[in-house]
Amino acid sequence: MNVLICGGMVIDPGRHHAISDVLIRDGKIHAIGQNLVNRETEKDELTVINANGLVVAPGFVDLHAHLREPGFEYKETIETGTASAVAGGFTSVCCMPNTQPVNDSQTVTEFILSKARKAGNAHVFPIGAITKGSEGAELAEIGELHSAGCVAISDDGRPVMNSQVMRRAMEYAKAFDLPVVDHCECLHLTDSGCMNEGFVSTELGMPGIPNASEDVMVARNIALAELTGSRLHLAHLSTAGSVQLTRQAKAKGLPVTAEVCPHHFSLTDEATRAFNTNAKMNPPLRTAQDVEALKAGLADGTIDCIATDHAPHAVQEKQLEFDKAPFGILGFETALPLTIALVDEGVLTLEQAIEKLTSAPAKAFSLKKGTLEVGSDADVVLFDPAYAWIVDPAKFHSKSQNTPFTGWNVKGKVIKTIVGGAVVYESN
Repeated sequence: MNVLICGGMVIDPGRHHAISDVLIRDGKIHAIGQNLVNRETEKDELTVINANGLVVAPGFVDLHAHLREPGFEYKETIETGTASAVAGGFTSVCCMPNTQPVNDSQTVTEFILSKARKAGNAHVFPIGAITKGSEGAELAEIGELHSAGCVAISDDGRPVMNSQVMRRAMEYAKAFDLPVVDHCECLHLTDSGCMNEGFVSTELGMPGIPNASEDVMVARNIALAELTGSRLHLAHLSTAGSVQLTRQAKAKGLPVTAEVCPHHFSLTDEATRAFNTNAKMNPPLRTAQDVEALKAGLADGTIDCIATDHAPHAVQEKQLEFDKAPFGILGFETALPLTIALVDEGVLTLEQAIEKLTSAPAKAFSLKKGTLEVGSDADVVLFDPAYAWIVDPAKFHSKSQNTPFTGWNVKGKVIKTIVGGAVVYESN
């Protein structure tokens, strides 16, 4: 399929920022410029897309998502998860290994890749487990996972508490140049906590999770990255302390990257006052001071990228009491408008915001994605940054509906998503 995208504001961070046309041939970016149709002798073979008034950008890259398959298909499948991803503009998705069975082997990795190819939506890049069964004891076959197609390793929601095991994992991962992704949480400090430890948790009488639970593990992992020289990626930062620790690590030149999720820079723990389980996630929503620190980290480059931590759960699970309900919310289809809000606030420019969603995450995991460079895969998103809409989870493409943003008036909507030169999503 040969496609000509005409007249959009093409923003390829660091490369191109102007009203231009984008020509796609054989699934690749063929040319970017003005009046391309007038220079094409085979214009009758082209599918022309009018992008007037729209931003044309590289497809978004998500380094942190949960597609739930295999094992939890009642929450989400690879097909429904990637359908939700492309509806949110994400053409590349890195999926966490906390499936059943855990993705700690070549067999599970190949299953995920096969399912993703069959679905035909977004590209899926599996993240393998650090330890067998994500039990934190014995290292998984990291080399095998790498060979099978894993782009990073992580035990995600089950952080590796044993520092010696984490050290060995980093040493092995370095041999394959794989990033080690850590959900930074000291489980001893978290204990039975279910929301941020502070005024709100005290007033509600709920057990809290202190900032130190995250900060302690961020500090440990940075120290291990310095010791081993391994690439470390810090998942879903939520505290002012972890932002400062990351800033210091980068100042020392350590191989550390970091991500933040839209819900952590858009909400505070005040959202949990009504015991709304759709505002329950891990790490938890923090204070306004932490939110400001996250925004500052994005603005000065301490935080490299924006990731969704898309975590679908069934309705009946989120209907449990707050302390018993699972952590996690949907992320794909609200990520763009929540990021656009940062632009409107002046935290980021539009180009910087797109960079946090495209080239920066691709660089963090060494993925050949997130760019409109000539010759690259034609993964493209067209969106209207001014389009106003109301968040309604019933209209989401995910199998689940757990979002704290129901009823929000937002701006920024994906109009079309193209993967490998083919249109895989069009807004109604």
